[in-house]
Amino acid sequence: MNTIQPKLKVCGLTQLHQIQELISMNVDFLGFIFYEKSPRYVLNHLSSDEISTISHQGKFGVFVNESVEKIIEIAEKTSLNFIQLHGDESENFIVKLRIKLNPKIGIIKVLRIGKQSYNELQKTINQQLKTSNYFLFDTDSKAFGGTGKQFDWHMLNEIEIPLPYFLSGGISEENIKDLALLNQQPFALDINSKFESQAGIKDIHKIKKFHEKL
Repeated sequence: MNTIQPKLKVCGLTQLHQIQELISMNVDFLGFIFYEKSPRYVLNHLSSDEISTISHQGKFGVFVNESVEKIIEIAEKTSLNFIQLHGDESENFIVKLRIKLNPKIGIIKVLRIGKQSYNELQKTINQQLKTSNYFLFDTDSKAFGGTGKQFDWHMLNEIEIPLPYFLSGGISEENIKDLALLNQQPFALDINSKFESQAGIKDIHKIKKFHEKL
């Protein structure tokens, strides 16, 4: 079994001073949400220039059912390293995005896990295989956002996951011990709402404790 320590992604960032603290803690990935309906919509707090000048190799832009053109425009303006697609983006959409996007930028497709069968989930994974660099498994919700709730991780032991994956959905200090039950360990953990005092305002002390525990 792969027992390599997973990397850490902190998503929903809105505050420059907190971002700098996370960088000094060597957090691997920083997530910025470019979905206007999200309470963590980053452009309500930071300008494209401010995001662009953040010196880090793991800047994620999270998009939900956005146009290819808009994603590319934002990615260029903010110097993103990764695009996270959190909506209903089809395989064809991702092919178009991949053709037009800077080839150095990675694409992460989010697969929201709810009540689908193992076969349905496997079929979705197989369809997205050629177009994505990573998967991200999250708890399904109607609002396309973080739920703070954990899905049934046993689902991941019943399927083949041919790409490295990020694990999201209610990850906390209490449930990271359950990672040992996973046959294929996540490439990275994606934390958000469980580590906040309010939407977009992170509890840095709590993140630091979690990071050390990893």
